[in-house]
Amino acid sequence: MNNLVTVPKNGSLANTNSNANFPNLSNWLDDIFNRELPSVFTSNFNTGISLPKVNIKETADVFTVEMAVPGLKKSDFQIDLDNQILSISTEIKKENDHKEENYTRREFGYASFKRTFTLPESVDEEKINAKYEDGILSILLPKKEEAKQKPARTIRIS
Repeated sequence: MNNLVTVPKNGSLANTNSNANFPNLSNWLDDIFNRELPSVFTSNFNTGISLPKVNIKETADVFTVEMAVPGLKKSDFQIDLDNQILSISTEIKKENDHKEENYTRREFGYASFKRTFTLPESVDEEKINAKYEDGILSILLPKKEEAKQKPARTIRIS
């Protein structure tokens, strides 16, 4: 006795054997949308960089923005500061040539992103610096002296 049920792609548990020879609209649409498209339509649609992940840390003296962007160079980045808005962006144009037998295939790739952050007023904008190392872009946002956390102290009662 076989208790297994075959579930079609559309997830319907309706009896599919009753009209096995007559395709219904649901099966016809399912066949169209689940059919694999030729590779010319599906390849290289998403060749850009997706939005990079960011970690933001705060210590008593500084905010640190770390962005994971491997495979780039320092010169690929544009970092701007305008009215307490920090913008980090890149635009890369890649060109690959592949020579095979009697023809050459050229593939162009463009990748770009832009992330923006509103800085708190406590950031000392004149002392901001950045470095790129091992695929991580780190931007140090030092706090103004008056905004830095002071160590706890005991106040004596007179």
